[in-house]
Order: sequence, then structure tokens, then C-alpha cells
Amino acid sequence: MPMRAKVASSVSRTAAALSRAAGRGDGSVIGGWIGLKIDPDLLAHLAAGRAIALVSGTNGKTTTTRLAAAAVGVLGRVATNSFGANMPTGHTSALAKAGSTPYAVLEVDEHYLAQVLEATDPHVVALLNLSRDQLDRAKEVAMMAQLWRAALVRHPEVRVVANADDPMVVWATTPPPEHDRRLASPHVTWFSAGQRWHDDSWVCPECGSTIQRSGVQWWCSGCPLRRPEPNWVVEDEGVTDPTGAWHKVKLQLPGKVNIGNAATALAVAAEFGVRPVDAVLQLGSVTSVAGRYAQVDRDGRNIRLLLAKNPASWLEAFDMADHAPTLLSINARDPDGLDTSWLFDVDFAPLRGRQVLITGDRAYDLAVRLDVNDVPFQHVRTFSEALRAVPPGRLEVIANYTAFQDIRAELDRVN
Repeated sequence: MPMRAKVASSVSRTAAALSRAAGRGDGSVIGGWIGLKIDPDLLAHLAAGRAIALVSGTNGKTTTTRLAAAAVGVLGRVATNSFGANMPTGHTSALAKAGSTPYAVLEVDEHYLAQVLEATDPHVVALLNLSRDQLDRAKEVAMMAQLWRAALVRHPEVRVVANADDPMVVWATTPPPEHDRRLASPHVTWFSAGQRWHDDSWVCPECGSTIQRSGVQWWCSGCPLRRPEPNWVVEDEGVTDPTGAWHKVKLQLPGKVNIGNAATALAVAAEFGVRPVDAVLQLGSVTSVAGRYAQVDRDGRNIRLLLAKNPASWLEAFDMADHAPTLLSINARDPDGLDTSWLFDVDFAPLRGRQVLITGDRAYDLAVRLDVNDVPFQHVRTFSEALRAVPPGRLEVIANYTAFQDIRAELDRVN
């Protein structure tokens, strides 16, 4: 690297270490921020010479990144932003901290995918899904798909692992009609993990006609856009690879959605030449991801943490949670989005019949939503009060981003 980049990298590592030592966080943002101030091209310098995978989507990218890093680790040391800092500052900090590694697997916020593609020249990009998020901080779904599409057209050399079950993702990987067919298009490997959330893909992004569905198949009623044949498929408790071989997936993470994340990780690792039979053995080593799915024993309660930040992820969280006392926590700070109206896109009916507690800055908004869904609840002001209100045993905690971090801090920032 140029001398300026070497200095910037060293300062980045030092700043991150000081932040951790001072208890101000894990340093995964401040280190990269300072490094990029010294050398705006630091991310590109740090990425040079590494085989890199980028993982992006609305939901599941932190977990998929962690699983993919474990799978690619069969080949050697892997740099990764394991704490979920998924913007260029976080990528810069992660690569600087890791030092020289042959591989990197980086989670990328969907808004920054085009920028990070330019800076890192990745070997493969995994596209998980696109669904609604808080509109005061996130783009509308079709706009996000258009940005992805434009970025991939500019990088036809990159290999893509993409979700065949999501019409928005499929459209984003398809070159636009005006694209010169003589030019190369990205090579796409498709995976199918099931798509339970359909409410953001009833209308074709290409022609505006309705999307029709029958079983796992979907197609546009007005143009050729349709579900491609997947190469990797989640079947039962395992994954079938492109050769037709089925691999049992044993995870320590809950829910069928994480079998889908594992399938994506196996497909990403295969793009680096890792055999599925070798990669699948590494997936079981992942127990929690930046606090997600972590289990902590406190005062006779076994507390499990589940992060849910938008309607699609709440649907999956209800599927993962045991039928046990459940604490829901909602904030509406900048990272969460300031508008809580999205709560009315979530069906809370699966919580009927269990003890439900609510807390957080916007607990009263959640109270109105639960009342509409005929779900009885108890309001608690603190996490300690919630612990006192439930009997010994399992307590499920489902929270959006800053509420999750608040509770994680109460549990000593469990990872």
C-alpha cells in the first residue's frame, strides 16, 4: 500500500482499539471513519489482493455473512465485519483490523452496495432479498432494486449468488432491455430458501403487471419475468447443491430462515472453490451473531435475544420464538426509523396465548397495535421489571435495532 494508506490503516486500528478499551463500543465505525479521513481511498487499498464476497439485502445479511465467513474459513483466514457495521467505515475498520488475509466476507447495507462494489472489486456478491423498511431512512423497494440493477450492469465480471424466490432480486440481476446484449452480463447462481413475505412483490418492477404465484413458482402476468430454476435448494433440514447432492445442515441458530441463510453461505463458499461437504461442517460453529440468538441465564431465566426491524423480519422472529413469555421492545430512534406505522404491517396474532410484555421508547404505539390484534399484554418500564414479571424459565426477547442494543448492553453486550 502507499505510505498514506499504511498510516491511515495504523491509525484506524489504534482508534478502534482505544474505543473498545474505553467501553465506547467495538470500534467498528470510528476506526474506519478516521482512516477514511486520512486516506479517502483506504477501503480500496485494503481490499486489493483479497478475494472478497459481499452480502447484501434487507434481512438476514449479518447472519449470512457470519455463516459465509465460517464456510470460506475452510480455505484460510477471513476478514469480516462480524459486528454488523455494514457501511464503508465498517468495512474499512474490519479490513484494517484483520491485517493481511487472503479472503474477506463483508456485510453491505443495501444502499451502499454500488459504492462498495466500486471500491472492493469483489469476486462474488450475494443478494438475499428486498422488502419494505422504514421509509424515512430507506428507499422504496423498487427504487432499491433499480440501484442494484444499475450497479451490476457496471460490473459484469462479478459473480452473483441471488434469491430465486424474490421477484425484486431476480429483476435486479436481469440487465435492462436497453442493455447491449453483446456485452457481458453477470453470472448468476440461484438459491431457493422459500419466501414467506410476499407483500412487497405483487407488482412486476419491469412492466407493472401483477405477479402470479402457484406453490414455489411465480411469474409476471404481462412480461417474461419469472422465477429462475434454482441451483441450491433448501429441502427438509438440509440443502441440495447443484450436483443434486443433499447436505444435512446442523445449526445452533433457530428457525427455518437460518437454513436458508446457510444455503446462501454454502453457495458463496462454493464460488471460492469450497466443497459443500467441507463447508457445511463449519456452519454449526456459529452460535450467535452480534448478540442475535444469544442465550443468557439471569435470575433463573434463560433469555434469548431475537432482532426484528421490519415486517418481514418480525414474521420470521415469531417463527423462531418458543411458546414462552415474550418481551417486545420498540424504539424509534434514527437507526430504527422514526415512523412506527410499519407495526400495522405485522400480524401479531401468533403471540396469542402466551404472556406478552412490552417496553421501549414507543411501547404505547406497540400497545395500540397489540390491542387491535387482540393480544393481551403488560407494559414494563425496564428490562429488570420484565425479568421480575415472568416465572423462571425461558424468556424470548424480540426487539428492533436500538431497543435490541439497549437490552444487549444490560446483558453486558453479549455477542
